[in-house]
Amino acid sequence: MGGELDIKRIEEEKINWEKKCVNPILEKMGERESEFSTSSINNVSRVYTPEDIKNIEYLDDLNFPGQYPFTRGIRPTGYRGQLWTHRLVSGAMGGKESNKILKNLLAHGETGLNPVFDPPTLNVRDSDEDISQSQVGINGTAIDTLIDMEDLFDEIDIEKVSVSLIAPHPFLFPMYIAMAENRGVQLHKLKGTIQNDCINNSHSCNWFRMAPLPLRMKVHGDAVEFATRYLPLWNPLSIVGYHIREGGATAAQEIGFTLADGIAYVEDFIERGMDVDSFAPRLSFFFSCETDFLEEVAKFRAARRVWAKIMKNRFHAKEERSLLLRYHVQTAGNSLLAQQPLNNIIRTTIQALAAVLGGCNSLHTNSYDEAFAAPTPEAALIALRTQQIIAHESGVANTVDPLGGSYCIEAFTDELERKSFEIIEQVDKRGGAVKAWKWIQDSYLSAAYEKQKRIENNKQVVVGLNAFTLDEQEDQELNLFEIDPDFEEKQIAFLSEIKRKRDQKSVERALNEITHITEKGMNTMRSMVEAYKALATLGEVRRAWERGANVTV
Repeated sequence: MGGELDIKRIEEEKINWEKKCVNPILEKMGERESEFSTSSINNVSRVYTPEDIKNIEYLDDLNFPGQYPFTRGIRPTGYRGQLWTHRLVSGAMGGKESNKILKNLLAHGETGLNPVFDPPTLNVRDSDEDISQSQVGINGTAIDTLIDMEDLFDEIDIEKVSVSLIAPHPFLFPMYIAMAENRGVQLHKLKGTIQNDCINNSHSCNWFRMAPLPLRMKVHGDAVEFATRYLPLWNPLSIVGYHIREGGATAAQEIGFTLADGIAYVEDFIERGMDVDSFAPRLSFFFSCETDFLEEVAKFRAARRVWAKIMKNRFHAKEERSLLLRYHVQTAGNSLLAQQPLNNIIRTTIQALAAVLGGCNSLHTNSYDEAFAAPTPEAALIALRTQQIIAHESGVANTVDPLGGSYCIEAFTDELERKSFEIIEQVDKRGGAVKAWKWIQDSYLSAAYEKQKRIENNKQVVVGLNAFTLDEQEDQELNLFEIDPDFEEKQIAFLSEIKRKRDQKSVERALNEITHITEKGMNTMRSMVEAYKALATLGEVRRAWERGANVTV
């Protein structure tokens, strides 16, 4: 990115600058730290120059937006053509209550929906199961039957709005399809995503209890295969790095482990007989964004480049769309503090800006009160307005990859790419992500331990936690979102009434069909759709699948 003579002169001038300008300052007053670092990069340089990126070839390593290896973005016009999708994770209590929340956000300018579900639903359990006690409708929507799903999306045009179902399993996907078909919506018009990442949930969500991982890979693959055939606008798998980062991973680990999971899925789907170019264009990813601004911008740029190279060189994908890393970002939940909670607005703004400058396709901004409970409407609106101000007032969406070419950003991007490939190589040596999940977990938990030690030893400042603190009585008081204390009882009664009125013989036939289809090793999605239409519950569908898979949890 500069002539050889220019680099040599810059190197010489840098030495002179350090002798004449830097060293006298160091002798007089030193610097704040003996060494500066990010989560993944040690010894951050005092200043970056063309010398630090002299090995980067513009066309090979950066290129123009929309051109391989997509470092500068997957779209030639960036946000000038289309802004990122504004999403907020939202939902509490039942379908009717959460429907009001979703409609309110759409009325205020949200452009995509991210309904979140309560712990029983995430665990594929019904509200009336013993294991669900005291968890129904908490921090998400309770979904037991198709009626709950219909209530959740009542009077919402699902042909026009993109919906992301935040669930670590595929069992809600056929329920959403059943709802759409009952409305008369053609499947090829549905736009959205389901998280559906069982590898990630093997190591990052220990509360998720289901069948052994290889069997889960089968039913997750059913969803991908079904969507590839019938829902061309749907992303049937969102490969999750967010939980890894929330668990303590470094930026490089987040890229490396997440893309290693992606490799495992691609290999599995190819083994099923699917052509890589048939499904790869609809794979998506889900990353966190923390507050270390420059590293986070570089992380997203590096991730795009790494994935493009993997798909081109490892899997020999032929279609350009198969090389594209399309991803959703959620600002870092682990950065939200109960202490001085209004500071969380500032943290979220910095994180959201980093995500946008990194080129995200979709973004959720956390509400400042999410450290305590589900967000209040006021807090959710501030989170949405944060995105809108960045989009329409900051000017950063008016040019593509505005930080591209920064010596620091390019050096960080290059370093994160190198470390990510090293991590992927380590996963490969251990047999891939499915076999290496425990090592992956141990690796990022070790990183979390080191970070916690730095915070406890005051080597890493966290405002309001270990520095710039307030007395307890000085801290801000918040009005929190309140859950109806009788909701669980009401939801169980509602479910009981549905079971009493439904055609039980039709339900039993539909559930037996799921078991039969599963035993035969066939795709289970259509049988699940029909079972939901008969008003089988989420838990009943799961148990029917488990019987066919010959597993009990």
